[in-house]
Amino acid sequence: MLKKGSKLNSILTGTCPKCQEESMYLDQNPYKLNNIYKMYDSCSHCKTHYKIEPSFFYGAMYVSYALGIAFAVAAFIITYVFLNTSLKTAFIAIIVTLVVFMPIIMRLSRNIWINIFIHYDENWKQNKKKEL
Repeated sequence: MLKKGSKLNSILTGTCPKCQEESMYLDQNPYKLNNIYKMYDSCSHCKTHYKIEPSFFYGAMYVSYALGIAFAVAAFIITYVFLNTSLKTAFIAIIVTLVVFMPIIMRLSRNIWINIFIHYDENWKQNKKKEL
């Protein structure tokens, strides 16, 4: 199971990277496309601001590109190599995979991007009290 405090836990669950107490997203379902990018401004527990600077999540586009390539390569290998399909079928599988997993790729890329810059702080409660 994913251990609280690990980057992987925050990335896969979409929780605050600093305290990992709550989701960063208004709607946890990435397939509700109207709300796919809607995030809280800050964490209600540790008060971490998610948008560190204006246009902060533009950097997540680079991560999204890499994740898209990984999903496409995986789809190709599964269909063409393991299932022994034609090249045309493999490319159709890539397109279908990217369309179906687009919301997940978008969320994962944002989660990875913010976890590069904000690290888990097991003493966030004590640090919050010091700030008050």
